[in-house]
Amino acid sequence: MLEIESIDVAYGRAQVLFGLSMTVPPGSLTCVMGRNGVGKTTLLKAIMGVLPVRKGRITFDGHDVTRLKTYDRVRLGLGYAPQGHETFPQLTVWENLRVVLEASPKATKSSLDEALDVFPALRPFLRSKAGFLSGGQQQQLSMARTLITRPSMLLLDEPTEGIQPSVILEIEDSIERLHKETGVAVLLVEQYLDLALRLADNFVIIDAGEVVRAGDRTDLQDPAVRQLLTV
Repeated sequence: MLEIESIDVAYGRAQVLFGLSMTVPPGSLTCVMGRNGVGKTTLLKAIMGVLPVRKGRITFDGHDVTRLKTYDRVRLGLGYAPQGHETFPQLTVWENLRVVLEASPKATKSSLDEALDVFPALRPFLRSKAGFLSGGQQQQLSMARTLITRPSMLLLDEPTEGIQPSVILEIEDSIERLHKETGVAVLLVEQYLDLALRLADNFVIIDAGEVVRAGDRTDLQDPAVRQLLTV
């Protein structure tokens, strides 16, 4: 469904990804892991077209998207919930959802209802301003907004970052329900190994801008894999 072939990506003169290659099978939940600063967020930004690819190719659902604008990638079925639970804090939860509904050509009224069915914890807060939500609620709102665009693949950048431990399981349950109930493929950047062990079908580990290990969930038990994730 998603194929990344030998991509180089940089911020100005500082190169971050070096000939990185990986694939994401249709309908899978693939977890991207690695220490801080190895290029995980950069990878997602390159997939979405937020950062340009200097070399290599990105193919999504049979389309070469390497040079496409971000909005064209969204129209093809890529959805992105960036790091940091980004919402419009001055707008209500309902207004945050409506903004995406009105801007997305594929979205319908049922898209909004379906997103709230996946994230029912948002329903009591529809008239509340997003800026007053907890971190976990804001993260669910971020994912719900992305779901309204009807993606066939959802990119999630560390959805548990900054979330208190008691809420991490709630976020995990939301991701699992989203994946299983909607059939959306998920590319998840995540630091928590235990969460990956419970959720992932496949995993990729990045180090110094390159893929150094990939496999299915059972391989995450390998001590060598754990060593690659040790700070």
